[in-house]
Amino acid sequence: MLDGRSYVILGRGRWAARIQGILQSESRRVASNPETRRVSGESDAAYRSRLTEAMRASDAQIAWLAVLPGPHIPIMIESALDAGLHVVVEKPWQGSQRETASLTARAKALHRLIAVHFEYCLLEEVERWRRDFHPGIGLRFGGHFLLRRPDHTGMPAIDNLGSHLLAIRAYGVPQSAVQEIRCGYEQLDERCVWLERRNTRVAFLDLLANKEPIIQRFIAKVEASLDGAEFPLNLEFALRVANDAEALR
Repeated sequence: MLDGRSYVILGRGRWAARIQGILQSESRRVASNPETRRVSGESDAAYRSRLTEAMRASDAQIAWLAVLPGPHIPIMIESALDAGLHVVVEKPWQGSQRETASLTARAKALHRLIAVHFEYCLLEEVERWRRDFHPGIGLRFGGHFLLRRPDHTGMPAIDNLGSHLLAIRAYGVPQSAVQEIRCGYEQLDERCVWLERRNTRVAFLDLLANKEPIIQRFIAKVEASLDGAEFPLNLEFALRVANDAEALR
């Protein structure tokens, strides 16, 4: 039996297919709208209107923007809000402070959620950090996110990979000091985060060892928020992560 929540996936790549598969495995109703690219010569208004009509026709409640970030994302969010949908956006967030404030205010006025997909924040150990170490005063935070494969996104590693690390910090220990952040491609795979206090390591997490259903947890958290539960992984949170990444350039 299908769950009452319904989604429309915008995107046509490998990641969009993965999200669609997970949602369907969780018994969610899923429609897809792979044609998200702007047509040559298409104005912002025409692009927004076309996406809005497609999302409205999907009869979905939640739009998942499973596409790479860029200047199209704020327009896609506006389109989803025009269609009356809640929105899930992939990290990293590249919107300005003004765009973030405007979209946040509009979503709040419409009683709609804009969620940003920082799945690693929902690891059990990160939740423990949030419980046991928050806000992180007196702690030093470090992390590595190195991939063997080449970059296929065109984004700086600090944005694409570092946002995972900095989101964990912002979620669990936002007032910790940044000790070390290393990100890169075509290197030996390594994904880890740690905390130190007075030169002693007090916590360590190997992200490569993760076998937890964190995307499923993210979906559950999004849906719980629609019934009134707190949802911290919003645009304001994502802007903080983006600003932290910018400070490390």
